[in-house]
Amino acid sequence: MNYQQYRPSGFSFLTPVIKNLLIINILFFVAQIAIGRAYPGLDIVDYLGLRFPGAENFRIYQVITYMFLHGDFWHLFFNMFALWMFGKPIEERFGARRFLIYYFVTGIGAAVFHYGVIWLWDLPQMFEYINAFLLNPDVYTLQDVLASNPEGLYNFTEVKSAIAALQPQSATPEIWVQNSLDLLVQYKSGMISSFNVIGASGAVFGILLAFGMMFPNTLIYLYFAIPIKAKWFVMIYGAIELFQGIRGSGSNVAHLAHVGGMVFGFLLIKLWNRRYNRPQYF
Repeated sequence: MNYQQYRPSGFSFLTPVIKNLLIINILFFVAQIAIGRAYPGLDIVDYLGLRFPGAENFRIYQVITYMFLHGDFWHLFFNMFALWMFGKPIEERFGARRFLIYYFVTGIGAAVFHYGVIWLWDLPQMFEYINAFLLNPDVYTLQDVLASNPEGLYNFTEVKSAIAALQPQSATPEIWVQNSLDLLVQYKSGMISSFNVIGASGAVFGILLAFGMMFPNTLIYLYFAIPIKAKWFVMIYGAIELFQGIRGSGSNVAHLAHVGGMVFGFLLIKLWNRRYNRPQYF
């Protein structure tokens, strides 16, 4: 049985949306470097990276701008290479308008999925004892905070030391509790504001998912040598990202954002298939 081999065409045959996305991403990266060198204390990632919704430094435009920022050259390069490699046939199949919609839906969906997991799963565990104290601020719940050691809370040991140091300085237990309350409110707010996501990876993984659905039997060569069907490549890659996201890789890679891009891409393609009766999409 013969399988179609995937060999992307040259960069001179860029489709319109992909060409413009490449240009915008490169311009943003150059701006990151130029602004950082001209103003060493200013990092546009702090303003245009996606903060946690509800945080003091969250702005609604960040759900778009975060997709055009990257941590370093290789982060940019691999995202743009994958965008070109897998996105060109998708744009040719979808058309420019629908491809652009798909790109932004999967990019925004990736962020929603990533922060949704943090909100529903991570934060309740991280702030379990802090939240209990904030709801019922007394000496006993404060002592529970001092005895706790939740994962994922940066500098929490220093905060607990500061709370313990407040006790002998306070005239009464009530004053100690009130001073500790103020400190923990500031700490929690700072922790939530510290979340920051950047990169086009969520949208790129959505495009990878679309390629696997629309060209399932096309051969992709891993490391330019190992052939694998696109559908198996997508399934394996998605499973790895899901596993790493659940387990926690210890890196700064938002694996669940990648999964989110694929999930939203799958749902959008299914919706379009149903609305326009186009089963050729998968």
